[in-house]
Order: sequence, then structure tokens, then C-alpha cells
Amino acid sequence: MTGVESPEYVPGHGLLEGRTAVITAAAGAGIGGATVRRFLEEGARVLISDAHARRLKEYEADLAGRHPGAVTAFPCDVTDEAQVQGLFDTAVRVHGRLDIVVNNAGLGGTSALVDMGDEQWSRVLDVTLNGTFRCVRAALRLFRESGHGGVIVNNSSVVGWRAQAGQAHYAAAKAGVMALTRCAAIEAAGYGVRVNAVAPSLAMHPHLVKVTSAELLAELTAREAFGRYAEPWEVANAIVFLASGYSSYLTGEVLSVSSQHP
Repeated sequence: MTGVESPEYVPGHGLLEGRTAVITAAAGAGIGGATVRRFLEEGARVLISDAHARRLKEYEADLAGRHPGAVTAFPCDVTDEAQVQGLFDTAVRVHGRLDIVVNNAGLGGTSALVDMGDEQWSRVLDVTLNGTFRCVRAALRLFRESGHGGVIVNNSSVVGWRAQAGQAHYAAAKAGVMALTRCAAIEAAGYGVRVNAVAPSLAMHPHLVKVTSAELLAELTAREAFGRYAEPWEVANAIVFLASGYSSYLTGEVLSVSSQHP
């Protein structure tokens, strides 16, 4: 089938006016960077984080020119508990409070399970699942102490639902993020915190092209109902929805941003 053209970019409508957010893996490329831009356009103040300190500072400088005073950068490796705690301490110190956390950090790769080493398996799970756990835990502790509620949005993947060769480690991690989201939502409801996730399929960005073959990208694109990949900002729009008051009764949900939901 021929692909449907990408829609026009949707302007901001102040959906996150006055809110403060932490967004991980947000050094400019892909879903994280797009989510930062969308949050700023919707009126939020954002603490952006990434393990790549140089790219993060460059992105902060770029955003600060368009959104002065609304964006701050803090390098953080989500596999390091001390750095995660530093990230959330900084959010409160800079903004005085925290309202929204977007856990976008993840690590992929392609390897047949029969050839996969322990280190490769563990590394993907430590960034993608354990990193999300560390940030969810830190956010929930902060929200519980503050007493004003909050919102957490995790980035999962449709691979957490369906099988794909070479993706056993990534699929296991993303399925774990889905389960973590549901359990955290039940536990956090009592103190006014909502926890949801998005599950994208294929959102194109420059780094993905470098680590994925043209043949696989074409195959994944052809599976989509629109016959095209998602723009990162289209996934970011779904994250904005889950972070905003428009989803006030949603918690424990995994929102598929794809036609690949089983």
C-alpha cells in the first residue's frame, strides 16, 4: 500500500500551563526530544535529562532561545540510582515542585536469542526496565511526600505485546514496563497519582536509521495501517494527552500509538 502523508504539526493549546516536568532520554532526537518540545509548547517548565551530557547541553541551549527560563538540563544515567535521585532532587530545587514525569529512556538492539550474551541481555533490561523502575520509584516517593498528586507516563513499545525476531531482550523489557505501569498505577491511586504508558511502533529519527537495516525499516513501515512510520511528535502528542487533565480518569493504561496492537 502507499503511505498516507504525515499530518500537519499541531500547535500548542496550553494543556500543561503552569506544570513542571522531568523527561528522560531527551537530548534532542526521537520521541524524548519531541516530547520536550511539545511540553514547552503546551506551557510546561521542563527539566530535560539524558546520559549524553554534551548533546543534552546543546539541546538545552537550542530550546532556551525559544523558551527562555522554561528549560533546564541535568545529565543522568538511569542505571545509576544516585544519579536518578540527583535528577529528582534537582527538579524540586529548580522548580519548587514536580507534576509530571516522562520515562523515555530505553535501549534496543538486534540479536538472536541463541547468540545473545548475558551482558547484552542485562544491559538492555537495566536501561529499559530497571531504569524506568528507578525513576517511577523516585517519582512516587516524591509525589507521596508532596501530597499534591502527579502524573507518570512511561514509554513502552508494541513489541511488548507481539513477537519480533532478534528482539527478545527489548520485548521482555518493554513488556515489563507495561506490567510495572499497571502495578504502579494501582499502588499510587491512593495518593492521587496517575501512571500510564504509551506503546509506539515505529517513530523515525536519525539514530534509528543508523542501527536498523533499510530492509527491516521497510518491513515495519509496511505493517502500519497508514503505510508510514509515526513522526516522533505524534507519539509526543499522545504523551501530552496522558499528562494533561484530558486523561484525568485514566490510570494503568497502555495506549498504543500504532495499528500493531494485537
